[in-house]
Amino acid sequence: MTEAPSELALSNEALNSWTAERLFDASWAATVVQRAIRRLREECERKGRLRVFEVLNRYLTADRDDISYARLATKLRVAEATVKKLLYHMRQRYRFLLRDEVSQTVADPADVEDELRYLCGALAARSAKAA
Repeated sequence: MTEAPSELALSNEALNSWTAERLFDASWAATVVQRAIRRLREECERKGRLRVFEVLNRYLTADRDDISYARLATKLRVAEATVKKLLYHMRQRYRFLLRDEVSQTVADPADVEDELRYLCGALAARSAKAA
């Protein structure tokens, strides 16, 4: 699955230049991602892992090369290998929750993968314009 960003922003330029349909798609995509992230946060909180979520959530979609596992390990006071494992499992759960959120927006379960691709495309366009 293509990755959906875990943090979203939209520039004033995009707000003023995009069509209503494109703005709607970007807003829909952001809402779906935010709901999945909120659910992940709530799950972590219930399990007593809110601190883990707070430290790692911004890395849900980061390239592995962009992550300093040593720095994160220091923040969490755990071994680097533990950080890698925690982030791996958090990413898996995020993907599951994202897929679940998308499945609630389609009539046919067979459309989920297409919608996920569309969501990621809308978010990529949104992120490119925000940068």
